[in-house]
Amino acid sequence: MGFIGFGWGIGGVITILLFAVYRLWPMAFELMGQSLSSLHWVALVFSILYMAYAEGYKGFHKSFAPRLVARASYLRSHASLGKIFLAPFFCMGYIYATRRRMILSISLTSMVVCFVLLVRMLPQPWRGIVDAGVVTGLILGVCSIFYYLVQSFVRPELLTVSPDVPGVTAPDR
Repeated sequence: MGFIGFGWGIGGVITILLFAVYRLWPMAFELMGQSLSSLHWVALVFSILYMAYAEGYKGFHKSFAPRLVARASYLRSHASLGKIFLAPFFCMGYIYATRRRMILSISLTSMVVCFVLLVRMLPQPWRGIVDAGVVTGLILGVCSIFYYLVQSFVRPELLTVSPDVPGVTAPDR
């Protein structure tokens, strides 16, 4: 049962992220048909580079992806029907997490929702410029999840992130 929760948790989160890429891609791709000024090109390059670093590397690769895999690994060895059913939410830290982790997860999600609502109000090409950066960050995030997923099987000792579950301070697989 633990492997089902492990797969559903990671697979569910990857599906959510890829669905976001699928929804944002047309807005970013719409830039191809537009005449962009020098300012737009500079903003596009900045958006892609900044989001690759801030969202893709700092957010996903250094924080979210290793914790996601650590929580999924914890779930694999501490499975229960409820946790397995809600595995993507468990792996993202919304349920059965330390108070700090739940506050951080909910706060970050709330900020992302507010950001999405604000970006939707931007006219093209600005919305496409922002969306191109977000798509870049999300794709790097999915790649980071796969990286840590492979590491969890090949070299599990390298996954030293706490799963942030109540009563567990060190990695527990």
